[in-house]
Amino acid sequence: MLQASCGWIYVYPQGIYETMMYIKKKYKNPIIYITENGLGEENSLKNRVTEARVDEMRTKYHIDHLCCLRDSIDDGVRVKGYFVWSLFNSFEWSVGYTNRFGLIYIEYRDGNFTRYPKGSAIWYMNFLKDKDTEAPKKQLLVPSK
Repeated sequence: MLQASCGWIYVYPQGIYETMMYIKKKYKNPIIYITENGLGEENSLKNRVTEARVDEMRTKYHIDHLCCLRDSIDDGVRVKGYFVWSLFNSFEWSVGYTNRFGLIYIEYRDGNFTRYPKGSAIWYMNFLKDKDTEAPKKQLLVPSK
């Protein structure tokens, strides 16, 4: 299991599948809206804007989680919504602004708080825009039922 640079998040895409299947069974398959799912990365003031906008790990995180979520939908879970956490960086309750969850990079140092889309924002925008796009299908090891 991969640990994110923020320290308290472990990347386990199959967990979203397992959770959806548990909810389906335990609560008689309710309609589900996932109101936040995301990956924070350590905020390094040493990074230039061009470096900070490269967030391949976040893009991979969402691709992998959406693949597993789609697998749960294929298995009958009634997911009606999925919201990425977060569009912009937020003040995190235990670490302030030291971790960035946003798809949009905010340059705090320029005094204008200029916003720049990260690679993950471009990927997500294209994913949502193209109705024919599917997250790449991959083999998923699901627990035996």
